[in-house]
Amino acid sequence: MGVLKTEIRRGAYYDSIVLMELQAALAALPGVVGVGVMMGTAANKDLLAQNGLLTPEARAARPDDLIISLDGEDKAAAEAALGQIDQLLARRRASIDQEYRPKSLETAAQMLPGAAWVLISVPGRYAASVAREALRLNKHVFLYSDNVPLDDEIALKKEAAAKGLLVMGPDCGTALVGGVGLGFANRVRRGPIGLVGASGTGLQHVTARIHQRGSGITHALGTGGRDLAHDGGGITARQALDLLRRDPDTKVIVLLSKPPAPDVAAALMQDIRQIRKPVVIYFTGYVPPGNRATSNCLVALSLDEAVELALMFAARIEAYDNLLLQEDFGDRPRYARGLFSGGTLAYDTLRLLYDYLPVVYSNVSLKPEHKLANPLVSQGHTILDLGADEFTVGRLHPMLDNTLRLQRLAQEAADPAVAMILLDVVLGDGAHPDPAADLAPAIAEVIAQAQQAGRSLEVVALVVGTDEDPQDMASQIERLEAAGARVKPTCRAAAAYVGERLCAPDEPPSPLPPVDLAVLQKPMSALNVGLESFVASLAAQDVPAVHVDWRPPAGGNEKLLSILERMKKG
Repeated sequence: MGVLKTEIRRGAYYDSIVLMELQAALAALPGVVGVGVMMGTAANKDLLAQNGLLTPEARAARPDDLIISLDGEDKAAAEAALGQIDQLLARRRASIDQEYRPKSLETAAQMLPGAAWVLISVPGRYAASVAREALRLNKHVFLYSDNVPLDDEIALKKEAAAKGLLVMGPDCGTALVGGVGLGFANRVRRGPIGLVGASGTGLQHVTARIHQRGSGITHALGTGGRDLAHDGGGITARQALDLLRRDPDTKVIVLLSKPPAPDVAAALMQDIRQIRKPVVIYFTGYVPPGNRATSNCLVALSLDEAVELALMFAARIEAYDNLLLQEDFGDRPRYARGLFSGGTLAYDTLRLLYDYLPVVYSNVSLKPEHKLANPLVSQGHTILDLGADEFTVGRLHPMLDNTLRLQRLAQEAADPAVAMILLDVVLGDGAHPDPAADLAPAIAEVIAQAQQAGRSLEVVALVVGTDEDPQDMASQIERLEAAGARVKPTCRAAAAYVGERLCAPDEPPSPLPPVDLAVLQKPMSALNVGLESFVASLAAQDVPAVHVDWRPPAGGNEKLLSILERMKKG
């Protein structure tokens, strides 16, 4: 060991990256053997002691004091190195092209009134106070700071949600808003895939891989690691999902997180069920019983699989766009009624529709509470097996005789609450010799009557057969389609078409006040409080930003800080 020299700068706050760069610059000077540059916290003093750099002056430093402890080959080398501190700091300061640095967030907001965001990366014990000030100024918050008390996080997010603002974080390291990276983000092309993530590096991995595979990102909205825990309530995740739901440029949504609390997962699934866009979920370490979580949602088992599923959906954007552009049914009730001759087909379609619709009634119900009280009267969404015993007493099975189905078709079509009717048409030996002869005219008639009444009615026909069946399958399909029916080859295809058409929400899925979509659409500008590297990153992306020359309030004195907080709340 040579000569130890220590300089203490009282109440001189610098962010951690500035300190790291200053330490590296001092270590590179001639005659410097070792150097420690850090704030005077207990943990930092332990680090100095481990490296033989803790002097009595450093031991006496307060948490808000800057310690510069240096080991030189000799006294001259040590003193020469300490003499360059101000020059090195000034050089770092000059790297940010901003002549005047405001001392307060309010002044910064006046300098850049169009800024919608505040980036916060100050120490955790101060971060909530800065975030509250940002919300008071009606700014969205990117909160990189960690070690923010959970109670503060919950309070901040509830306050933000009530005002239609976002708080991404605490401990949110990555976001992309309109192509601009906040925090730690990769440069990726714009494209159709939007992300919501409680994982910074997860967001980076998925966005980078999507870029590498030739697609691109609309937005990647971070939530902070605790957002989907029970206490967090998923506030930011639900706000972000709703934003991407409404964003016209986002065609596919990816949700990344550690496994959420069960109550939060239930709320998220309810939201996702009503998003008329494909959604991919990856919950780290979670292995679901199947890969379908809701009607429009697939569960990935890895980050790479999340990428593959998102790209698969993105390749089908045109099909989804066509679906979304079809005529909606307006504000009137819209129900599906299924009239099946085949019991297994009815049962399988019923099971598949539960992926899309929360309640489906039936005479062969999967759930006792959804069993029809009276099979002769439908309610809500209903799937009927007309071949069940209660319908075949004293009459032929509907595979042979369409009389009952034609009566029920007219009955269901006359109900103004009905928007879709689903039929199976089963061909083959022993079945009705020409079902289209009965069904096609009836289908054309009920569609025409609905149009005359000023409402939309669709008929979907599930045709089961082969080209060698005596009924001539091609002719059956041709006549059904000419009557206006939409023909599907499988139960899954029929259920998916009906389900996707009818699961659109009447209201926004989240009960939280909506965040103005302009936050994603307006050009980015921001205020930065904390790490200077964040504002430098914005400058490199040609984003207008103002860096606040922030210092700990009350000089970092805990007692005074507590008094100030109580005064603000009072």
